[in-house]
Amino acid sequence: MGLITQTGQAYYTGSSFGDYQFTSLEHIINQFIIAYVGEDKIISKIRRTDVAFHAQRALQELSFDTFKSTKSQEITLPSSLTMKLPQDYVNYVKISWSDSKGVKHVIQPTSKTSNPTDVGQDANNDYTFTANELDTDTTSTTWESYQGLTPVLFDDDDYDDDIYGALVGQRYGIDPEHSQINGTFYMDPNTGLIHFSSNLAGKTIVLDYISDSLGTDAEMKVHKFAEEAMYKHIAYAILSTRANVQEYIVQRFKRERFAETRKAKLRLSNIKLEEITQILRGKSKHIKH
Repeated sequence: MGLITQTGQAYYTGSSFGDYQFTSLEHIINQFIIAYVGEDKIISKIRRTDVAFHAQRALQELSFDTFKSTKSQEITLPSSLTMKLPQDYVNYVKISWSDSKGVKHVIQPTSKTSNPTDVGQDANNDYTFTANELDTDTTSTTWESYQGLTPVLFDDDDYDDDIYGALVGQRYGIDPEHSQINGTFYMDPNTGLIHFSSNLAGKTIVLDYISDSLGTDAEMKVHKFAEEAMYKHIAYAILSTRANVQEYIVQRFKRERFAETRKAKLRLSNIKLEEITQILRGKSKHIKH
């Protein structure tokens, strides 16, 4: 995996562009066994399945804070005003809608409502049952009422998304969540749906989210900047769960794991001197070079 095995023509006429910056999880496992496992090495004996387990756990943990395995999905919001969470979704980074120029406008989460489970009731407000099970509905009256409201427009084109009718004090003390025109959303983890306010119907919705990188074999890959961090994570995980390993060795690999993870974060942050200079130029007129 570390060597270029394709000809230039095969690469540029193919479809796997940029793969050289990554190495596969399978390669990580093989290299770890070669470097760390043996009679005269730190780990004398271990099953390959155990190494594979700890490698997947390391990849998962590093994906949250170090790799930042961010993906995006785009849909046209249907009349149901809902978007299904992706199959490999862990958490969202940002939800926005895209205008005709391709500019994204951030949609804020609402804190004023939710979508509780709607319990079935009869005319006397007694619970109803089907086959001895309580009747429920995943869409509540609370959310349907909120979703159907039309935002009130103000003269300056800002609006409050959920304060309607009399506005006591007008805009004094208004929550920034509601002083914008981009709509709101509610994340419902129980149903796996994102609910949106009615003013977003028909718009292009973009979901930027975090995955844990544990998808298909092609998706389980590691950036070369973080390869050493993977080895230290695997080694520490194995040594810390064994009964006959001396504590100073466990602590040594714990420190090495921390150091390599920090190094990987710095490398993957991808901060360039020119970009920092450009930011500073925008903040101060005194920087001329």
